This record gives sequence, structure tokens and C-alpha cells, in this order.
Amino acid sequence: MSDRPLRVAVVGAGMMGRNHVRVWDEAVEGVELVAVADPEATALERATSGRRARGYADAARMLAEEQLDLVSIVAPTSLHLQVTLAALRAGANVLVEKPIAATRDEALEMMAAAEAAGRMLTVGHIERFNPVIRELRRRLEAGELGRIFQVKATRLGPFPARIRDVGVVVDLAPHDLDVMRYLVGAEPMRLYAETERRIHTEHEDLFNGIIKFANGVVGVLDINWLTPTKRRSLTVTGERGMYLADYINQDLVWWANPGATETWVNPGAGPRITSVTEGEMRRFSVDRQEPLAVELNEFARAVRDGGPPPVDPRDAMIALLLARKLVESAETGTVMDGDALKEVLL
Repeated sequence: MSDRPLRVAVVGAGMMGRNHVRVWDEAVEGVELVAVADPEATALERATSGRRARGYADAARMLAEEQLDLVSIVAPTSLHLQVTLAALRAGANVLVEKPIAATRDEALEMMAAAEAAGRMLTVGHIERFNPVIRELRRRLEAGELGRIFQVKATRLGPFPARIRDVGVVVDLAPHDLDVMRYLVGAEPMRLYAETERRIHTEHEDLFNGIIKFANGVVGVLDINWLTPTKRRSLTVTGERGMYLADYINQDLVWWANPGATETWVNPGAGPRITSVTEGEMRRFSVDRQEPLAVELNEFARAVRDGGPPPVDPRDAMIALLLARKLVESAETGTVMDGDALKEVLL
């Protein structure tokens, strides 16, 4: 690809769409934000005010009139398939916000269309790009924790009036399901969930889930729209201690387990934990950055360099389908395993 600026547009001018507009226009080098589309005039005016980007009430018209290299799709999930296919047909590379689509069939159609068009499709799983998660993953891959025993995700906050088409599981759990697979490096083999509906008129707004991964790690998810303060954290417990990652403040804290000794049971078997006791606490330095800026910069770089996509759309589809299985588990009161999960991971 030439050294000219990549021409970028955003479809959807809600809160998250306006963030995409701001970051593309102010925080990504080598791109030019040329257009924003949204049918709601006030939202469109708010997103484009003070910027050179042209506003369109109709995304199809924008895609027809502008020659675009990249498109951020930040529209309701029900529109992801339609807008993604149109953007790919127009020759653009696409980042679609999570969840990738409403169903498996829609996600597969989007992936097939991207392959046929020879364009990149990636998905906005923004938490992968949070510097605290990247630093945590680096330390886990270096073996600093030893064997991982448990990963617990906490994602709590007040009810968002903007959400109407899905419940808290499909809206928020894909973040944590994706991060768990990203960190653990294994696939789920069993899951179970409980949900409640306290405020949301049609869908669940409280969720607790448990996932057993194939390598023995237990994942715990505590997610709701009922807490009057926002909390976003991840704890990873293992042989040598525990990490606590704070998504919002981008803090990474470590508590050591002095009971993890280098006592060898058998040659090649590795160290054995003889006890668990309180150890020193350390706070690691993290280079704080806006996750969305990291994500969009990597998307632009991947397009310019020819790939791979920053987030494989198949990973995004699996996160969506696991969220759907957790909802099904809660509705039916059954444990999902075996064939029920195989169909997710195909």
C-alpha cells in the first residue's frame, strides 16, 4: 500500500462511535478521517462538529461516494452484518465493534465476505489492547505465576439506558470471555451460569458464570448492571501468587506466595506448592495508554502491512457463542459441555 494517508470513516455516532471519531481524527498517524454516518441528525452533528469529516445520514450513500480504506462499524449489533457486507463490497477493510454479529451464521457470512473481497475483518475487543492486560499476559507467558489455577473477572456498573436489544451477558461477557481465552491459552470444556432480571425490562442484568478450561483453569465471571459504581478487574491466581489487574486505572498488583518452593517431586515434574501464605505485594509499572487508541493504531498498521488482523474474527465469534451458551445455561438450569460446546469451537 502507498504512503498516502488511509481514508477512514465511522458508521454510528453514539457514545462509542464518537470515541472512534475522536481517536481516528486525533490519535492515529497516517490516516485521514473523511466521513461519519448516522441517521440521527443530532448525533451526527455532535460527532462531526469542529472536524473536517463529512456527515452522512445514510451509510450506504457514504460508502458509495467515498473511497475508503478503513471503516469502523459502531452501529447496533442487528446492523453489523448489513453494514459490514456493504463496506467490504465498497473495498474497505472493516473493524466492527463487539459482539461481531447477532448469530453464528451472520458472523460466518461476514468472515466469508471478507475473504472473498480480499479485505481485513477484525473486531473491537478493546480489552485486549488495555496495557495492563498486555503486561499481565507478558508476565504469564514468561511463567512468573507458574501454573494458573483460576481467573476471575469482575465487571460491574450501573444500568446503561442505551442498551435495549441484549442483556448484560451478550453486551459485556464477551470482553471477559475473550480475555480469558487470550490469557489461558485453552478452550472451555464445561460451563454453567445463573442470571436474574431486576431492572432491564426484557433481558438479564445480573450474571454469574463458571467456566472449566481444558487445561484445568477455572474461570469465574461476576457481571451486572446493578452496581452504583463501576468496577473492571481481573484476578489471576496460580502457584506463585496472584495478580490483580485494574482495567480502569491500568494498575497491575502482585501478591507473592512464599509457599511455592522449588521442592522437586520427580525429575521434570516442576516445583511443588508446599503451602500458601501471605507474601510481599508489588505494584508493577504499566505504560498507560488509551486502549481504543492502541487498538485503532494496530488496525491501521495491520491494513498497511497486510495483516494479520489485530483480533481474529473467529475469536470474536467464539466469545459471542460462549456468551449465548451461558445465557442458555441460565435459562435451562443445565451445565453446558460436550457436544454443546463443540459446536461453539468448530
